[in-house]
Amino acid sequence: MVDWHSPTELQNQAAVFTKFMHALLGVYAWEWFISLDFDWAYISGKKQFKWPMIFYFANRYLLLFAMIGIAIALDSTSKLDCQTLYTFNQLAGDAAVGLASINLAIRTVAIWSQNRVIIGGLVLVTMGHWSLILQGVQLKAAWVDGVGCVITETNNKILAAIFIYSMCFDLLILLVNTWKLLKPNSTAMGTLGLSRLSKMIFEDGLIFFFIAFMANLIATVFMVLNLNQIMSVIFNVPAAVFNTIVACRAVRRLQNFAQNTSVVGSQITMSQGRGTAPRLQTKPAPKSAGGVHVQMETFTHAEDNFATDSKLGGGTREGSDTDVELDLEAAKRRAY
Repeated sequence: MVDWHSPTELQNQAAVFTKFMHALLGVYAWEWFISLDFDWAYISGKKQFKWPMIFYFANRYLLLFAMIGIAIALDSTSKLDCQTLYTFNQLAGDAAVGLASINLAIRTVAIWSQNRVIIGGLVLVTMGHWSLILQGVQLKAAWVDGVGCVITETNNKILAAIFIYSMCFDLLILLVNTWKLLKPNSTAMGTLGLSRLSKMIFEDGLIFFFIAFMANLIATVFMVLNLNQIMSVIFNVPAAVFNTIVACRAVRRLQNFAQNTSVVGSQITMSQGRGTAPRLQTKPAPKSAGGVHVQMETFTHAEDNFATDSKLGGGTREGSDTDVELDLEAAKRRAY
């Protein structure tokens, strides 16, 4: 039987904890770097900033600063105020978990077309989540000469409650999205059908729930076991990291989908005649009652047929016209 509280075991676990945190910092730094162009598009004004993006940026950068704070606490050779530093790290990490759920909740509100019942329910659930997150400092840390900052005590009950609540919140979001997208005779199903947008929203929801649920479950199990102060919190950071990564990716994918839709959102008529260059005519897409209407984009090129064209007197024949109709306003509304 392992003595989880022996000095030797605590020393070994502290070494594992340090290496694990550095590996997670590398993973998250890489994720942040490869998606930096998306952030820069909003910072530079290339994309219009809307209020839901506040939660996206807060989610990404609070966790980034928390990861940097953890690295400073683990690597510093000079005496630090460990309690203050770990207080920030804990609150920022827990806030990242809460913000990840908010990002998915906002998307759910968009899918339900600003339904007041859905908005009210999600607001109440979100307030309950943050009432746990803002309970205060749930761990204590102190400086130990020759070792550095050491976690000396944790309040596992509140921390476990935060992660259990997160799992239930994520499950609720998944069920509400699935109900709206797949229920018979629903407006979303009628307008979205089996389009790329509805498929992407549904698949992202499943992927987010699975990754977030497993990360939160592992963290909760070790907090409930309470083997020692290190093992109780060792999986909290990966839970926050994976929650943030998948939630922010879901936001970026939906925003990029709306942008791509805007680029091709017009009626395009191509006419190609014998001996002439193709001609493009662009008209604003007509608005519809709701939904996203996507038709296959096809272009029919005219074949040379002098026997038929001779009747036109010009030796040319216009190709078939194909219209692509997209409701851009509905797509943007579903993006947020």
